[in-house]
Amino acid sequence: MVKTLPFEEPVIQLRDKISELKDFTSNAEVDMTTEIQHLEDRLQKLETDIYVNMQPWDRVQVARHPERPTTLDYIREIFTDFIELHGDRSYGDDEAIVGGIAAFNGLPITIIGHQRGKDTKDNIRRNFGMPHPEGYRKALRLMKQAEKFGRPIICLIDTKGAYPGKAAEERGQSEAIARNLFEMAGLKVPVISVVIGEGGSGGALALGVANHIHMLENSTYSVISPEGAATILWKNSALAKQAAEAMKITAPDLKKMGIVDEIIQESVGGAHRDSKQQAIFLKEALERSIETLSQLSEEELVDNRYNKFKSIGEFTE
Repeated sequence: MVKTLPFEEPVIQLRDKISELKDFTSNAEVDMTTEIQHLEDRLQKLETDIYVNMQPWDRVQVARHPERPTTLDYIREIFTDFIELHGDRSYGDDEAIVGGIAAFNGLPITIIGHQRGKDTKDNIRRNFGMPHPEGYRKALRLMKQAEKFGRPIICLIDTKGAYPGKAAEERGQSEAIARNLFEMAGLKVPVISVVIGEGGSGGALALGVANHIHMLENSTYSVISPEGAATILWKNSALAKQAAEAMKITAPDLKKMGIVDEIIQESVGGAHRDSKQQAIFLKEALERSIETLSQLSEEELVDNRYNKFKSIGEFTE
C-alpha cells in the first residue's frame, strides 16, 4: 500500500467514499450513478487543486517519498543489457552510487546515478543514498571510460547530499566532488543529468555538470535541505516549510531561473503512483536530449556546457 502524505488526505478520503458507494451500489442493487458521478467530478477538481498547485513543501515531501522510483528502477524500465561496474580502482565500491554500461534504444550509453534504499536494511547498505568519495571517483572513472569509447552519459540525481562523516572527509570528500565538477566540464561526449528525487548540495552537483539538466516535476535541487537552511537562518528546523518557499528549490522555480532545461511530467500524485508510466515520461525526455546533443561536435558539446553554466545567475558590477 502506497504511503499517504499529509496534504493528500482529502483526496484519499474522497476516493474511499467513492469506492464505498460503488460497492454499496453493486451489492444492494441501488442506482447511485448520479451521486457517484458528482463525487468523481469533485475528486477530479480536488486532485487538480492539490497536485497541480502543490506548494514547495508539498513537493519536498513527494521528492522524499520512500516508494519513489530509484535509479535502479528506471534502469530496469528504460535501458537494456545493463552491466553494472564496481569500484573506483583506488579504495573500494560505494553502493550509494550505481553505474555501468547499457543500451538505450539500441545506443550504447553509460548510466550513473545515486541509489537509496527502499527499506531500512537496503538504506543501510546504500548509506541512505549519500555517497562517500569512492562513489564519486567510481562515477568519474565511468565517465572517462564513456568519453574514451564515445558513449553518451546519463546521470540520475537523487541524494540528500554527500556523506559528511569523518571517514569520508579523511578520504577526500571535497576533493572528489571538486574533481568531478572539473572533469565533467570538459567531457567530449553528451552529458544529460536528471534530478529524479532530492538533489542536495555538492553531492548532487557532482553528477550535475551536464549539457542538459532535467527535473522531474516534484523533485528538488538545492544547496542545502530546507531543514538545514531553517536551522542556519532562524535557529529552528521547524520552519523548514517557510525555508522551502524562500529557497526556490522546486522544478518550476529552477526552470524559470534557467538552471533547468526541461521539467519532466510526473504521474498524478507523484512518480511513486505509477512508476512504469513515469519511466515512459523520463525515456521520452532522454530521447529528445540525445537527439539534440548527438548533432553537436566534441568542441560544441564542451562549449555548450561552459556557456550553460556561465549564463546562470545575474551579475552586477
